[in-house]
Amino acid sequence: MRFILVPFALLLECFVGLWYIYRITIRCEVNAVKYKAIFFDRDGTLTYFNPEKEKLRDEMILSWSGKPFELPYEKMMQLFRLASEGRKPWYKNLNDEREFFKRYYKYLLIGEGVTKDVDGRALKLFSELWCNGDRLLFPETVEVLEYFKEHGYKMGVISDTSPSLEYTLEQLGIAKYFTSFTASSLVGAGKPNPIIFNAALSSQGVTAAQSIYVDDTKEEADGARKQGFTSFLIDRSGNNNDKWTITNLKQLVKFAEGENKTRLIYDNFCQ
Repeated sequence: MRFILVPFALLLECFVGLWYIYRITIRCEVNAVKYKAIFFDRDGTLTYFNPEKEKLRDEMILSWSGKPFELPYEKMMQLFRLASEGRKPWYKNLNDEREFFKRYYKYLLIGEGVTKDVDGRALKLFSELWCNGDRLLFPETVEVLEYFKEHGYKMGVISDTSPSLEYTLEQLGIAKYFTSFTASSLVGAGKPNPIIFNAALSSQGVTAAQSIYVDDTKEEADGARKQGFTSFLIDRSGNNNDKWTITNLKQLVKFAEGENKTRLIYDNFCQ
């Protein structure tokens, strides 16, 4: 009886040891890739539009046109097309963008029936609204950017926007955190097209698997995930609650800290 039990105990011990090594090996393989970069969308993620500026715009237009001003999406896109005056792309640099938005406000006023001093009033709208306090930071934005900067992440912004992307973030005091600013107008494609994501990755010298991304638009967050990013949707309304949805940027810090603990295990057992 003893002759049978001794080999069985040894076999059991060997099996447990092999299973432990297997689990550690799998864990090491899964966590061998360390996140090196994090990319943020701008509007709705890091920033939001200043309601006081929107109110000022509406009051100015009302005083000139004599009727309430509304700007649904299709109306805005039509104004963009008019302001482009057939140019493709609409703008290539900041100077192009400045002239574009001067035309934009001119066409807006014409559409609202304003006939007096259209050029002067369009210039006044432009001066008040273009890159002049029109965006504000969410309360947690700076704290979260500080965390990722202190922990050595490469940081970039990916936005469906105009050439003023970097300029707007400079005005808000947060451009210093980023080393890439990828604007759809400059790369010739918007999210979720892989072209814009690849441009951002190339600018930082990282792969999608090494990168975190966050966006307030589900289609765009999903598109980044399909391309290999660890991608989160930020929904401050709390209406979505799947594992890839957050309600505050601080949750990215919690995620990163969890990954750091996992990598500590990797460092201890897998090197």
